[in-house]
Amino acid sequence: MSQTKLFEPLKLGPITLPNRLAMAPLTRNRAVPPGMVPSPLAVDYYGQRASAGLLITEASQVSQQGQGYQDTPGIYSKEQVEGWRKITDRVHEKGGRIFIQIWHVGRISHTTLQPGGGKPVGPSAIRAKGKTFVNGTFTEISEPRALELSEIPGIIDDFKRGTENALAAGFDGVEIHGANGYLLDQFAKDGANKRADAYGGGIENRAKLMLEVSKAVAAVAGPERTGIRISPVTPANDVSDSNPQPLFDHIVDGLNALKLTYIHVIEGATGGPRDNAPFDYASLRKRFSGAYVANNGYDFDLATKVLEAGAADLIAFGKPFISNPDLVERLKKGAPLNEWDKNTFYGGGAKGYTDYPTLGAAQAAE
Repeated sequence: MSQTKLFEPLKLGPITLPNRLAMAPLTRNRAVPPGMVPSPLAVDYYGQRASAGLLITEASQVSQQGQGYQDTPGIYSKEQVEGWRKITDRVHEKGGRIFIQIWHVGRISHTTLQPGGGKPVGPSAIRAKGKTFVNGTFTEISEPRALELSEIPGIIDDFKRGTENALAAGFDGVEIHGANGYLLDQFAKDGANKRADAYGGGIENRAKLMLEVSKAVAAVAGPERTGIRISPVTPANDVSDSNPQPLFDHIVDGLNALKLTYIHVIEGATGGPRDNAPFDYASLRKRFSGAYVANNGYDFDLATKVLEAGAADLIAFGKPFISNPDLVERLKKGAPLNEWDKNTFYGGGAKGYTDYPTLGAAQAAE
């Protein structure tokens, strides 16, 4: 089994990954309020999973305005940087490599999370159908307001500052969250963006914010330490586009010109069917000279097949990493995987977070 390409090293910018398994960003809602600092448990959680080729953290907001769910960590304060530094130190002690995913959720938020109880912001004042998680319960998303043209440079600056803080916290790189119906995806897709200014209308205008943020982040971290996550056809968070292929071909051409180190592509519906809408992912692969990280519903067999075919360089696994801190070892040995407990995905303490047994621990207990 270990002859598969999944366990071969990969050069990613200045770092060498020992295998082709990435741990996907996974929202776990365990940061400590009110400062939204990563909890001490997160040090153990990421440290336990350091054998992944690349760890990508849960999405971390670049400002208070960028928060959309309770207890998600930030990367905009000194205390948050110190909290993350403990995590990167632990991961590096264990020989791991870790990127932080940075986000602004845009309209997918609630007034109780916003500065001064204000409205969430988006490209247009269109309320998303769906719920967010606040005050321990799922609640309807609040009605947003459209960002003023004069506010957009401030959003780009927030991503820039988040990147500076990520480097200060010791991260090996940064992944921009441009997927799943959050702010950059909302601007890109015409279902959410009805603007009539320089950031609305045609593909070039709608793609502009995602590319400007990417340029700003890469200018700070270096393009060789900057990745981005995109989801061309996901319906997550009530987002849609009438013609996603030319839109994402254009976006990936722009990302390629910036020489980013990878694109992390959610193929199909996030956490759902891979074939929910027609889309040519091979077109993105061809247009981008950096690494292609494939994501959504991958298991050992599909990962092996896609890597062997040269259709991806790295495979992101999500839920299997939640319940298997030693996923790499288990897949290498063909060992059974722990089943995950959905009830402990979001919020809570150590249960369902840091208490899943490793193979060695499970065998010792037998």
